[in-house]
Amino acid sequence: MSQRPFLLGAVAYDPKVVTIWDGFAAFFAREGFAFDYILFTGYERQVEAHLRGEVDVAWSSPLAWIETERAARARGRRAEAIAMRDTDQDLTSLVVTRADGPITTLEELRGRRIGVGARDSPQATLIPLEHLAAAGVGELEVVVHDVLVGKHGDHVGGERDAVRALLAGTVDAACILDGNHLAFAREGTVPPGALRVVGRTGAYDHCNMTVLDDADPAVVARFRELLLAMSYDDAAVRPLLDLEGLKAWRPGRTGGYDLLARAIDRTGYLDAWLARITR
Repeated sequence: MSQRPFLLGAVAYDPKVVTIWDGFAAFFAREGFAFDYILFTGYERQVEAHLRGEVDVAWSSPLAWIETERAARARGRRAEAIAMRDTDQDLTSLVVTRADGPITTLEELRGRRIGVGARDSPQATLIPLEHLAAAGVGELEVVVHDVLVGKHGDHVGGERDAVRALLAGTVDAACILDGNHLAFAREGTVPPGALRVVGRTGAYDHCNMTVLDDADPAVVARFRELLLAMSYDDAAVRPLLDLEGLKAWRPGRTGGYDLLARAIDRTGYLDAWLARITR
């Protein structure tokens, strides 16, 4: 009987996801590693399927990692982050205003309208709002741009809409991922020099490959070994890494989720979901 494929769960936040994981499947096949994947419409479905044992490894957003880790711990189980992209480490989010406007500091945002991404976006909503709360900036009117809730802001549509609202003058500030500050300028969403950075969050980490304690340790080790061995200098591998937005895979770490954990704890964001999933 042939070996059952090591099954990965991922969220279909963009059509390119199929191209990415088809390419990874071909790479693993060349290495003699049985691999397949399942796509989910949202991270909560993926996390719940992972907890039921329907996938062996999950490509988790930061919020999905915390969901998985906390739900597993509540059941007396253990989750582990085994790998992440180089581009998942040490990210920051920005609070931006219009460069031609009057607001030049975070303190001047008190009582103002602030545009954020989707309600479940770590980088464009949860983390920057935690940063503002820690800085003592209260009495904000938060304007949420709920694009594709369940995909945890991976599609950046909510961030883009928040910036457009800022440029249109319907909000006084917007929260975006640092890297998207540059990307929005490159794509023409933001004219050059149109934004002023008035706040920057502390560093945090983004996605990781997550396994639970019932995964076969030998198979997990081989999967991780193959990921970490992928080289950007390999002409066959480079297009896959470019599509997935990395130059190299790195060992997983979890200390970079502290800011998001604080945001979740302060707001009780996951309380209802955890109560349902762990009852």
